[in-house]
Amino acid sequence: MSWRRAAALLTLLMAPLGACRAELPGALLVLQNGRISPAQLELPAGQRLKLRLQNKGPGPIEFENLDLRIEKVLAEGGESFVVLAPMRPGRYRFVDEFHPDTGVFDLVIR
Repeated sequence: MSWRRAAALLTLLMAPLGACRAELPGALLVLQNGRISPAQLELPAGQRLKLRLQNKGPGPIEFENLDLRIEKVLAEGGESFVVLAPMRPGRYRFVDEFHPDTGVFDLVIR
């Protein structure tokens, strides 16, 4: 088989993967002045979710939920995300470890 034919076949076989790259449901969380906004969010059960994180400062943050083994440290001005595996209905609490009294976020899965 020629390389052109092989490349065409590979392109054809990989075309359905483009549909898998659609944006995951989720939300943007802004961490600023020791608070997480929004403080609570409801998302659907049984599907992967993406939480985008923006640290608007001042200082670093550590976004975590130890039960889910999620821990993300961001410098001031940093942006990142976490992808969550399909989750069962329930309430999942995340905290900013550097501001545990005020930096609280509850993810409610329905």
